[in-house]
Amino acid sequence: MSRRLLSSLLSGNDDHVAALAAEAFTDCREEQHPPVVSVCCSDSRVPQEGMFTATGPGFLFTAGNIGNRVRDRVDGEAVLDGSVAYPLAHADTEVVAVVGHTGCGAVGAAMMAAQEGTYPAEPGVRADVAELVPIVEEGLEHPAVDVTDGATSVHNQLVEHNVHEQVSFTLGSDEAADADVYGFVYDFHRAYGERDGAVYLVNANGERDPGVLRELVDDEQEDHVKTLLA
Repeated sequence: MSRRLLSSLLSGNDDHVAALAAEAFTDCREEQHPPVVSVCCSDSRVPQEGMFTATGPGFLFTAGNIGNRVRDRVDGEAVLDGSVAYPLAHADTEVVAVVGHTGCGAVGAAMMAAQEGTYPAEPGVRADVAELVPIVEEGLEHPAVDVTDGATSVHNQLVEHNVHEQVSFTLGSDEAADADVYGFVYDFHRAYGERDGAVYLVNANGERDPGVLRELVDDEQEDHVKTLLA
């Protein structure tokens, strides 16, 4: 790491410390009970805490990986990833937020693998992308995905389809039996609207109908409910 970047990281931490209220850790210094666990795609353009202005400690339990995947494999069996299962089982967390994003590189790589058989060279990246390939393949055959649209549009439709699949898997897990599970897409390509950085609610506990989803939000937040899928 260059000296300049190291200095930037430490300066940023100084700003973080200065911004913390004196009592910021009073209620969570010894234990945590975050109400929300966020499963977000690992991407420098997608600020997991910033998108919800969750700047203080103790509110958002963050879990991230390429493709915002909620599942892991233990002895060949698909299970809820530990970073999601832990707060649900041990920290009284009540809400899971699965957050995909437009232009997701992992979904794009899975598209290429599904259509052309080409995978990333790096073993770890290849393994993560391989977990998304069956979802993308199913999406390309799904009647809600319009494969006659341009490649960019299909890509973003598959991003949303992947969010639905991750929500579905979470809902089927024992750990999330008592949780509310929401699916969002973070948009910085203006695929859903004209506001860069807006999140769009596309799923709530398996419900995808925008009309039903709008009933769950305040009137002034209805523009956060949209879908790219038919």
